[in-house]
Amino acid sequence: MRAMWKGAVSFGLVSITVRLYAATEEKSVRFRQVHRDDGGRITIRRFCDDCGTEVPYRDIAKGYEFDDGRLVVVTDDELAELPLPTVRTIEVLKFVHTEEIDPILYNRTYYLEPEDIAVTPYALLRNALRKSRRVAIVKVALRQVERLATIRERDDMLVLQTMLWPDELRKPDFPFLRETTAVRPAELAMTISLIDSMTDHLDPDGLRDGYRTALLDLLAAKAGGDTSDGAAPDGPAPEDTTEGLGPSHALQRGRVARTA
Repeated sequence: MRAMWKGAVSFGLVSITVRLYAATEEKSVRFRQVHRDDGGRITIRRFCDDCGTEVPYRDIAKGYEFDDGRLVVVTDDELAELPLPTVRTIEVLKFVHTEEIDPILYNRTYYLEPEDIAVTPYALLRNALRKSRRVAIVKVALRQVERLATIRERDDMLVLQTMLWPDELRKPDFPFLRETTAVRPAELAMTISLIDSMTDHLDPDGLRDGYRTALLDLLAAKAGGDTSDGAAPDGPAPEDTTEGLGPSHALQRGRVARTA
């Protein structure tokens, strides 16, 4: 694995130098956009709405549009000058009990690996979190964006899980929530009994994505059994370069070059 961030976990007088690694990988099968007639790849080209000309990537800047339609352009130098104290430090704000964290706040998961000189303080923090059943609430800057996160112990590793900021959660507002629904005690008891009968220990290794397996089998069959240049049962298909792009790219999907 390749480290995506280097810095230090800092709290009180303690500083633990660490490297950050993605703990998960996306296994969904992704498709490229191709010309139906000849299979040629579709190329994404960027055009300016005002002048209609194609814009090279080097001339593309970041713009923010206000609700009233005003647009301001921000340079990379201006963004670099903004205060971001957590750019190389994971700042511990507090420690809380594990059950206090609502799972809806969790986002992505990363492994923290200690530098050689930090193995001992790393192990001390790891063991202390495990024994106290607590997690650290931290702030960290990843890709120039400051994020809320937690640090907890898992399988002898310290794991950092980024979180949503509280104001990023949508409040549920559905009509049925404003209605009074009567639940009969007998029906509730029957439902609990059904849940009890289906309760078992979680075995993650026994869970499989049946759709992905069937899709890979289909792709292998259409390729005549030779998947050396495409999707293989043990790995993901090549990525669709149009997926996972930022908002500005998403707006340009409708301007796919028809002459590719």
